[in-house]
Amino acid sequence: MLSPIARIKVALNGGRHPGAHPALPCTPAELAGAAREAVAAGAEAVHLHPRDTGGRESLHAADVGAAVAAVREACPATPVGVTTGLWITDGDAAARQRAVAGWAQLPPARRPDFASANVAEPGLTDLVTSLRELGVAVEAGVWSLQDASALSIVDDLPRVLIEVMSPRTDPVAVLARLDELGVPGERLLHGEGELCWPMVALAGRLGLPTRIGLEDTLTAPDGSPVTGNAELVRHALSVWAAAG
Repeated sequence: MLSPIARIKVALNGGRHPGAHPALPCTPAELAGAAREAVAAGAEAVHLHPRDTGGRESLHAADVGAAVAAVREACPATPVGVTTGLWITDGDAAARQRAVAGWAQLPPARRPDFASANVAEPGLTDLVTSLRELGVAVEAGVWSLQDASALSIVDDLPRVLIEVMSPRTDPVAVLARLDELGVPGERLLHGEGELCWPMVALAGRLGLPTRIGLEDTLTAPDGSPVTGNAELVRHALSVWAAAG
């Protein structure tokens, strides 16, 4: 069972290169410290992109297990999730499938509570099946109206992420399409880059949970640099509450 998010999830690092921000966490220890601070600031769930020893994004069991275990130890009552982005395996859906299947070697305590599965990427059905067999809840990443329509092939989703990365995407239309199709699950609305803060505000107005973190933006609502994920969480909670 995936715990609902009332207000906000933190996205600690994303696919940013090490050094993109002074506080960007990459190692398990850095992820644990950043997660602890973000949860103390009000984050209710943690999303991260595991890295290998060279700082590259990784879906290999050892790297996923190390990152998840470190964050879970730092924030034992907080759900921890990871990416399954296809770019990590250079667009090879079969390689991704093998990597995720390899999580079976991890003890349950080192497996993520949830994982995002991007609808626009090939291999969605097999990926969802593997995650469920591992006991990992699925967050479906919807980037467009077309993605929303395609979600009818997946049932029993606990959470749908409406991820606005282009000004051409109408989040209200995407939400309406999901409702029209009867797609189940909690809705979480967020944006990236210049769309990040407008989507936090829109989520607040609609009463939906949102996401924030160094994956999505490196700046505060006024455009000034931030010190890290915890500061972003505090800003987002303020924007979300004011809008609502």
